[in-house]
Amino acid sequence: MTEKIRRSSLALALSAVLVACAVPAAPMTKASPETLTPAASGMPSRLYTYCGIKELRVEDTFFVAETPLDDGQGNPPPGWGNPYQDGAVTVSGSKAIFRDDNGHIVTFLAPPGATGFLNICS
Repeated sequence: MTEKIRRSSLALALSAVLVACAVPAAPMTKASPETLTPAASGMPSRLYTYCGIKELRVEDTFFVAETPLDDGQGNPPPGWGNPYQDGAVTVSGSKAIFRDDNGHIVTFLAPPGATGFLNICS
């Protein structure tokens, strides 16, 4: 019985040495600050369009459209839903991108320190 224990101990020790000497599957690199920000990939979203495409809120972060869109009279452009447009938002760091099934793509940027919408549309 002691021979069996000795063999088991030897096998366990050998396994530990082999695992400790294994090469990592992927090279280790330092993460950039952008990488540390959680990314929400393709979250379903309902974009408020009633006064044009200008702002977006994702969880507790407020974003402003990089290029605001409207029809010149404060309404969404032709082809957009009113008062909402359903789509998906992908967030990466301080950037959010809205996409919908109609092919609309709008990039939003988070102003530093924003705690609310710039304009409240009624």
